[in-house]
Amino acid sequence: MKSPVAGGNEAPTGPAERAPSVRWALAGLSLSMLLSSLGISVANVALPTLAQAFTASFQAVQWIVLAYLLAITTMVVSVGRLGDIVGRRRLLLAGILLFTAASVLCGVAPSLWTLIAARAVQGLGAAVMMALTMAFVGETVPKDRTGSAMGLLGTMSAIGTALGPSLGGLLISGLGWRAIFLVNVPLGVLALVLARRHLPAGGRGPETGRVRFDRVGTLLLALALGAYALAMTTGNGAFGPLNTVLLLAAVAGAGLFVLVETRTASPLIRPAMFRDPALSASLAMNALVSTVMMATLVVGPFYLSRALGLGAAAVGLVMSAGPLVSALTGVPAGRVVDRLGTRRMTVAGLTGTAAGCLGLSAAPSAFGVFGYVVPIAVTTAGYALFQAANNTAVMADVGPDRRGVVSGMLTLSRNLGLVTGASVMGAVFALASATTDITTAGPEAVATGMRTTFAVAAVVIVVALVISTLSRSPSARPSLQAGPAPR
Repeated sequence: MKSPVAGGNEAPTGPAERAPSVRWALAGLSLSMLLSSLGISVANVALPTLAQAFTASFQAVQWIVLAYLLAITTMVVSVGRLGDIVGRRRLLLAGILLFTAASVLCGVAPSLWTLIAARAVQGLGAAVMMALTMAFVGETVPKDRTGSAMGLLGTMSAIGTALGPSLGGLLISGLGWRAIFLVNVPLGVLALVLARRHLPAGGRGPETGRVRFDRVGTLLLALALGAYALAMTTGNGAFGPLNTVLLLAAVAGAGLFVLVETRTASPLIRPAMFRDPALSASLAMNALVSTVMMATLVVGPFYLSRALGLGAAAVGLVMSAGPLVSALTGVPAGRVVDRLGTRRMTVAGLTGTAAGCLGLSAAPSAFGVFGYVVPIAVTTAGYALFQAANNTAVMADVGPDRRGVVSGMLTLSRNLGLVTGASVMGAVFALASATTDITTAGPEAVATGMRTTFAVAAVVIVVALVISTLSRSPSARPSLQAGPAPR
C-alpha cells in the first residue's frame, strides 16, 4: 500500500505507520542538503591538483568553485518559486537527477572548461536541492517538530562543509581528482530513491495552475546577483574598476527587478512580502550572521599558520572544530527551539555568536590554540541555534504556495552573506594587519588583524540583535500566507 506521506490517496494512517515514512523522507532531505553543501567545499582542496592536471593558472581553476557558487546564488530563489508552481516533489527529483548527472560529467570531463560548465549545471541542481529541502519540512513533519527538522538540516549542511576538505584529500590521494565528483553518484541515486518513495506528491497551491513563471524577473534577478557575486569575488582582493562596474550593474539590475516585480501579474517575489517586518528582519539577520561566519574561514587559516605557527595538517584539524561543533549542536538546538520558541532562541543564538566573536577579539596569542578553539566553539554553537530558530520562525507560517520561494530567499540571504563576508571581512583583516600581502605579514600583525576583524564581527552581530529586538512580533504575517497571486 502506498504511504500517505508519499502522496497516496488512501485514508490517513496512525502515527505508528506514518513515523517510518517521515523518518525516511527526512533522510532523503538530509542527504540532499549534505550533497549540495559537500559540493561547495570538496572542490576547494582539489584546486592545486586540477591546476596541474589541466596545466592551468590558479585564476582559471578558481572558476571550478565560482561556477558552482554563482549557479546557486543566481538561481536559488527562482527554482524555489518554480517549485511552488510546478510542484516541489517533481522539481526536487529533477534537481537531484541533474546534480547526479552533472557529477558524472564532472568526473569524466576531458578539459577544464568542460569541467567548469558541468560544475555550473551541478550548481543548478544544488540550487534546487537547497531551495526545496527546507520547503518540504512543513509537509513532512508535525509543526511542533519543525525546529528539530531544521536543526537536522543545519547539521547536515555543517557536516557537508566539514567533510569536504578531508574527504576530498583522501579521494585525491587514493583515486585521483575525478573521484571527488564521482563519489556523488551513488549518494545522489540514494537521495533520488528516498525522495521518490517517501516525499509527499503534492506541494502546489490551489491557484498555481493559473500562475505563470516570471521569466523576465528571473533573468533580471540572476543578472543582478551574478554581477554582485562577481564584484565581490574577482580582483584577487583588490577592488578595482571592474569590481565597481559590476557593482553598479548589480544595483541597476536590482532596481529594474523591483520595477518589473511591481508591474507583473505573477511576480517571482511579491514586493509586499518585504513589508512584513519579521521576514525582512530574518533575511537581514541571516545575511549579517553569514557574513560573520565567513570571517572564521577567511581569517582562521592565516591566524593559525602565521600567528600561531601551526603546520598545514594542524591548521586543517583546528579549522574542523567549528563545523564539528555546528554538526553536533544542530539537532539539539532544533529541539530547544521546539521547546522554548523561536523568538527567545534567536536572541540566545545571536548572543552566543557575539560572545564568541568578542572572545576571539580579546584572546591574546599567548593562549595558543586553546584561545582560538574555545571562542570558535561558542560562536558556532550560537550560529547553529540561531539558524534553527531563524529558519523555523520564517518557514513555520509560510503558506504552502510560497514555501519554495521563501526557502530560496533564506538560502540566498545566507549565500550573499558568505560572498560579502569573503570580500568585506577579508578587507578588514588585511587593513587591520597593515599589510598589502597577508601571506607575508608578521605574527603580531596577523594577530592584530584577527582581533580587529572579530571586534568588527561582534558589532555586526549586535546590529543583528538590534534588528531582532525591534522587529520580532508575535502578530500574524499575512503577506506569507497562501492565497492567489496578485494579478
